[in-house]
Amino acid sequence: MKKGLTVIGILLVALAISGCTKKAEPVAIPEAAPYKVAFIYIGVPGDLGWTHEHDIGRQAIDTAFGDKVKTVFIENVPEGPDATRIIRQYAQDGYDMIFATSFGYMDPMAEVAAEFPKVKFVHCSGYKTSENMSTYFGRIYQARYLSGIVAGKMTKSNIIGYPGAFPIPEVVRGINAFTLGARSVNPKVQVRVVWTNTWYDPVKEREAAVALLDAGADIITQHQDTVEPQKAAQERGKFSIGYDSDMRKFVGDSVLTSPVWNWGVYYVDTVRKGMEGTWKSDQYWEGLNADVVHLADFSPLVMQDVRDLVLAQKDKIVSGSWDVFTGPIKDNTGKLRVNDGVKMSDGDLLSFDWLVEGVVGKVQ
Repeated sequence: MKKGLTVIGILLVALAISGCTKKAEPVAIPEAAPYKVAFIYIGVPGDLGWTHEHDIGRQAIDTAFGDKVKTVFIENVPEGPDATRIIRQYAQDGYDMIFATSFGYMDPMAEVAAEFPKVKFVHCSGYKTSENMSTYFGRIYQARYLSGIVAGKMTKSNIIGYPGAFPIPEVVRGINAFTLGARSVNPKVQVRVVWTNTWYDPVKEREAAVALLDAGADIITQHQDTVEPQKAAQERGKFSIGYDSDMRKFVGDSVLTSPVWNWGVYYVDTVRKGMEGTWKSDQYWEGLNADVVHLADFSPLVMQDVRDLVLAQKDKIVSGSWDVFTGPIKDNTGKLRVNDGVKMSDGDLLSFDWLVEGVVGKVQ
């Protein structure tokens, strides 16, 4: 009897314990954190030029990946110590990839990249790389050359004004390509350069354009970040060639065309590689063939025979059968710099420190 009571007791205790036990609940699986991408801007997206196009590229990332990514940007960051501080802050905040979109961010980014080996750093238009820092740019000089053909055919005074930001290889290369294009169809063309020593300053950009118009230019082009030089030309009843974005959309048909950026092609591919774990440091420098640069639509004021010339030359560049900096090329002192049939190397292009024949100005 005692044994039977003991068994019943054990069963009652077991039932009591099982009754007190909570039923298992589904385990919530946390969603993967978004891939965090930061952009450092020299200007503002509203400049309608350089920064505007980078921000369009950033938005392409959001469109491509949705909530799998988180992109942020900070604008108007000066080149120098402020850039170092901001890049470092993004790295400390756990951002996976950081893009710096101006040449002067190169040294600040290199410094921070050495401190955060797991973060991917990507610098626009520079040349310093490391295991976790790469560079990118586009062969915008190809589109510059094509726009020069338009200007060379459309000018009446044979004087073209060119406000330029800084006398560094990137800008010098663009001036030279534009001038070679213009003089390929009109050897009488002079391209007059005024240095503003700023990437983004609407007032200085306008002042430079006005000075060039006063000196007889009937077409204005630029290596500047805003539409102010384009507006100055329009107000004088003159033509212009834009840069960075299709500036005809913002100014009107006096803008004959524009060499433009298509950064989304590069940004989406680079972020995808980062997310997939296949990203590697490299030096990206593609051109018309990759559609990272192109020439904007022509103004209705550009004649059909001019359009045909441009498109024929574009086909030659895209095919790889010819490129812009193929000799003979003289500098603006008359010295032969590139022999007939010789194509300048990328190393030479990336260190350009002289101006071609037809440019009125100096590399200071």
